[in-house]
Amino acid sequence: MSNYRRPHVSEGTYFITQVTYQRDKWLCSDIGRKGLREAIENFVLLPDHFHCLWTLPADDSDLSVRLRLIKTYVTKHYGQALGINRDISLSRQKRGESHLWQRRFWEHLIRNERDFALHCDYIHDNPVRHGLCKNPQDWPYSSIHRFIAQGIYPADWGKGERKEKPSGCWDD
Repeated sequence: MSNYRRPHVSEGTYFITQVTYQRDKWLCSDIGRKGLREAIENFVLLPDHFHCLWTLPADDSDLSVRLRLIKTYVTKHYGQALGINRDISLSRQKRGESHLWQRRFWEHLIRNERDFALHCDYIHDNPVRHGLCKNPQDWPYSSIHRFIAQGIYPADWGKGERKEKPSGCWDD
């Protein structure tokens, strides 16, 4: 079994990507959104993965436990209702894993304010990069709407232009 090394930084800010098992497109369903929304709040949700930025509290540096708890919550409370009928491999059965999530996730420790801004822009531009909409504002499952309402982004942010892709970003 692989021994993944992740940075453990109290008060660290991380860019996270979590993908569904075999990229099943259940995250944007009513049930998938409800379950994930209850588990986390600030994110951009695509049909088969999500991106988010988290800043951990001073007394906690364990990103993996937080993400495991979110995945467990969605699986436990909404897994059956999603109605995904996939075979579960023997390896996943032995580990007690379901067929909703990939085992691992991608994380990147944010280094500075520019890195934060680039990842935030990447998150909000991601539905356009995947061909799900023409402009970031057209995607309903995004925190961009809150960013615009709060004046963080202008109302026409990202229309007709592609944003710079940050380094240390999982190329999904």
